[in-house]
Amino acid sequence: MEVNCEGCAGCCLDWRSVLEAESERRTHTRRETSKNAANATRAPLDDDTNFVPLTRDEVRSFLEAGMAAALTLRFWHARAASEGVEIDGHSVAAIAGRPVFFIGLRKPPKPVAPFGREEPTWIPACVFLDPTTLQCRIHGGEHFPEECGAYPRHTLALEQETECERVEAAGGGDRLLADDVDGDLDGLLLGSQALGAKLFAHPRPDALEGIVDRAATEDLTADDRAECLAVAAASSPGTLVTSDHHYEQALDRALEQAQEPDTSWVEPAIREWQRRRDTGEEVPSPAIAKRVEDDRGAPETPGWDALE
Repeated sequence: MEVNCEGCAGCCLDWRSVLEAESERRTHTRRETSKNAANATRAPLDDDTNFVPLTRDEVRSFLEAGMAAALTLRFWHARAASEGVEIDGHSVAAIAGRPVFFIGLRKPPKPVAPFGREEPTWIPACVFLDPTTLQCRIHGGEHFPEECGAYPRHTLALEQETECERVEAAGGGDRLLADDVDGDLDGLLLGSQALGAKLFAHPRPDALEGIVDRAATEDLTADDRAECLAVAAASSPGTLVTSDHHYEQALDRALEQAQEPDTSWVEPAIREWQRRRDTGEEVPSPAIAKRVEDDRGAPETPGWDALE
């Protein structure tokens, strides 16, 4: 497998609106296909096209590093009423009466110019994506998600269309340079392997009242996220069991970080990006990330020249 990532970051942002005019037919076809597939399976409540699920150990690691603000959650609509739990007017997919969810990375709006575009645009982008270099700030580090490192190998092994190919079809260029993979799916965690390790089940559906509705409108609060982060951190791989001790420990840690958001660069940077986008000001240069993220302590990226 070989990919050309420079200037792309297609797997790290929701780029649908950026290339909509250039690829109206392709986008429409992909959305209809996605919608039909969702009707046959379970559609997520949110609209994130590139949600990266984290493992229990990765959730714990982010909490220990003081970066709970970087994380968010995903629920799904139940395929049938018998497979779900009714919360906030939604039939939420569940296992044994316990609503299931993923933990992933937040995507605040950032001024980016991917795919060779000259002018930046506000696009939902991974919290760790540097808008200037279009590189990941934690790539190769101890907190770099395993799922990110395996992309697009897992997708190719499952014989599904990669984001590289979608970007090529929508905007041209060569992104997926070689698609040969060994078919190794280690770490993908499919089926029952995912339970408690990547797919988490909340033991108290009543505790999710209000949270599910805010997840659907993408208006989650820090306390909402803390509740589900704690359950994920307390989960036991391969089972529905959660540890009360680990739950309380993780909840205290997440709530403490929510009460003191300025101890990490993550939450202040997200608030600044959202403020700038919501004020309707002219889209700034991606280089403003130096003030918004780097100066607050975000890890720097090497730039593409350093990788040649």
